[in-house]
Amino acid sequence: MIETVRRRVGGRCGGPLVSVIDMAGRYDGDVLAGDWRRRKVTPEVDAEPDLVVEDADSGFCGAVVGFEAGAVVLEDRHGRRRNFPLLPAAFLLDGKPVTLRRPARAPVPAARRRTASGSIAVDKVRARVAKASRIWVEGVHDAALVERIWGDDLRIEGVVVEPLDGIDALAAEVRAFDPGPGRRLGVLVDHLVAGSKESRIVAAVTSPHVLVTGHPYVDVWQAVKPKALGIPAWPVVPPGRPWKEGVCAALGVVEPADMWRRILSRVNSFADVETPLINAMERLIDFVTEPG
Repeated sequence: MIETVRRRVGGRCGGPLVSVIDMAGRYDGDVLAGDWRRRKVTPEVDAEPDLVVEDADSGFCGAVVGFEAGAVVLEDRHGRRRNFPLLPAAFLLDGKPVTLRRPARAPVPAARRRTASGSIAVDKVRARVAKASRIWVEGVHDAALVERIWGDDLRIEGVVVEPLDGIDALAAEVRAFDPGPGRRLGVLVDHLVAGSKESRIVAAVTSPHVLVTGHPYVDVWQAVKPKALGIPAWPVVPPGRPWKEGVCAALGVVEPADMWRRILSRVNSFADVETPLINAMERLIDFVTEPG
């Protein structure tokens, strides 16, 4: 309760007489009201093995694999390792700032799981929001095979694969896409060999923000190793006959759709496809994920 007793202020004596109730009017509101002890604190998270975080400054994203000289060691999907000091709010977990701390017991490196593409799997991480950059492939079979092998890598990188209906209009499609430094385009082309129709079409694409590469096989079916299908080799199809129809006839399959289902079901990892396809896809992924 505020007393109305009059007292002297402004010194031991000689000052004006002011009521305590008048003084109270100078401080509207309670300066101690609310939870004044609360502070905005960045959450602390134990740097357990395989926890995937991103360094807020550099953007390097990787899984925790250990500690060196007081720094946490992160390893990305390519097996590259970098050390980062355990500074406050230095990392992002699911896009939110966190402070990593060393667990009470040092983490024991776990056996590393591999994706179908052979890269190091990163667990407990959500797919990133899709980037503006894209990878184009010739058709839905190409897209399905790429997803089968590189799907985990592409989701982590935030890269979308889009099938085209062939590449006859590739130059016009590229112009419409309007590639740029932060909007790169990678294109995977079948039968990309010297002197082919495909090589002439690709030569018309000259943007530095577009990488067109491919493999020498007539169709992406042929990029699957014959031994994965239990056959000694892909059938030789006479010139002038549609390749897929010729393959199906030689292998005793009536419908190409049935043959494709058989092919895709036998592909479990990069070991089931030929090296030129692997090299082409790795180049495209690296190209579209480079910083702009």
